[in-house]
Amino acid sequence: MPDSQEPVLSPPAALIAKPASSIPRLIVVLACAGFGSTFALRSVEPLVGVLARDLASDAQTVALLSTAFALPYAFIQPVLGPVGDALGKERVMCACLAVLAGALVLCSLAPDLGSLFALRMLAGAAAGGCIPLSLALLGDRVPMARRQVAIGRFLVAVILGQLSGSTFAGLIEAAIGWRGVFAVTAGVAALACAATLFGFDRSGRAPARRPAFGQAVTRYRAILANPRARVLFSAVFVEAIAIFGVFPHLAPLIEARGEGGPREAGLVLAGFAVGGLLYSALVGLLVRLLGLPRMLVGGGLICAASLMVVGLAGTWQADCAALTAMGLGFYMLHNTYQTQVTEVAPAARASAVALHAFSFFCGQALGVAVLGQALLRLGQFGALAACAVTILGLGIATAVALRRPPEAVGFPD
Repeated sequence: MPDSQEPVLSPPAALIAKPASSIPRLIVVLACAGFGSTFALRSVEPLVGVLARDLASDAQTVALLSTAFALPYAFIQPVLGPVGDALGKERVMCACLAVLAGALVLCSLAPDLGSLFALRMLAGAAAGGCIPLSLALLGDRVPMARRQVAIGRFLVAVILGQLSGSTFAGLIEAAIGWRGVFAVTAGVAALACAATLFGFDRSGRAPARRPAFGQAVTRYRAILANPRARVLFSAVFVEAIAIFGVFPHLAPLIEARGEGGPREAGLVLAGFAVGGLLYSALVGLLVRLLGLPRMLVGGGLICAASLMVVGLAGTWQADCAALTAMGLGFYMLHNTYQTQVTEVAPAARASAVALHAFSFFCGQALGVAVLGQALLRLGQFGALAACAVTILGLGIATAVALRRPPEAVGFPD
């Protein structure tokens, strides 16, 4: 917390919000980047059963391909934060999308499961430079009063990437195979890279400078010393385990009870993205009517009820409806956390958002293994009931913890 010895620094001149006329262009370019990265992330989940058969493995092991993407995504964040602050978030984002496209091309050619795991790890590390840096850019250039709505609009593209990635993979796999699915995701990432290369407004862009990793460590310590930051980082870690841990297991669960295969799993997962789109359409109204505490409690309640429905193991159509509601509830929670974290350290937003993404994707990576064990030991209903209790408790706890206005982190001169 800042005191007289640690003055709060205002953002550098390069980070001062740009005129409102430039914001729509910025959101469009960032939307392309966000779409490309999430399209690649979600496309593998409906294919777990197919990959297990084709690569002579079991579904529990293949489900860890999601961990192979999420863990490098998380661990690259403490590096990309200061690199983005130093070299320019736009430059780093473009480079990351180029690497992502190349890694996905190689995924389509992978000869065995070990190679696919390694390439998914490279793809996850590269994708880590898209959404967190996009959020940091929106924090730099959009005033706080308009930021949650602006981030909600950006999330439309992220959610559409989830929706089309999972749906496309499930519906088209039979026609083009899983290798064809990876090839298409590579093409989408390449188009996103082109959008960032040519779409950003380059006027007033700060010159690149050498990353100061020593200073970055000091900044990370200062950010982590802020109690509000610790609440936010812990919240997204728990949230990711409770919500996303089950996603890679849905296709085998649906198949095991005779409800379908990749097609049905893709449609169920697409329901989550539809719920996110519903949130994006309603975000302005929800912010005005509910405010922060009720948004968090309501989001936790909706997610908990949805997880209980999935735990009952009914039809795939019921699962799809439940995930649609879960998507709405999740973004009520997550978009609120995202908006709050952009104001924790205005002078080092990329670093603050990097820690936020690190926590979130560590949770996603761990959640796959945690839910795998919980499903084996507690069964589908028991495992998802535990997730429901967790997410409801999280919504209530963070509503209480975040009631006070944020205080920006101060850094020593």
